[in-house]
Amino acid sequence: MMKNTLIVITLLGAVGLSGCSSVMSHTGGKEGVYPGTRASSSMLVSDDAGIGMKSLAALDLPFTAIVDTLLLPWDLFRRDNSLKSRVEKSEQANLATNSVIPPAALPVQ
Repeated sequence: MMKNTLIVITLLGAVGLSGCSSVMSHTGGKEGVYPGTRASSSMLVSDDAGIGMKSLAALDLPFTAIVDTLLLPWDLFRRDNSLKSRVEKSEQANLATNSVIPPAALPVQ
């Protein structure tokens, strides 16, 4: 009985945590296709991530790839109206304006 309960809890935990990078990547702005898989794979080769994070990313990578594959139609057809993308578009527009009309130089003190 105890063994069956432990197996069920382990399986539920694995399902609950699977695809974590994909879910986190899809909550932000438009990141393209397979954003969670790219995030996990970049974490695996990063020098900033410790062995604990790398091992979690390695365990999560197959599940993230499956979730990203299931969300592929959403990634291909969604419109990005997130705050991040609106700020980036505004910055691009201001950059274009500033290249035509450069900002005034600051006075020398």
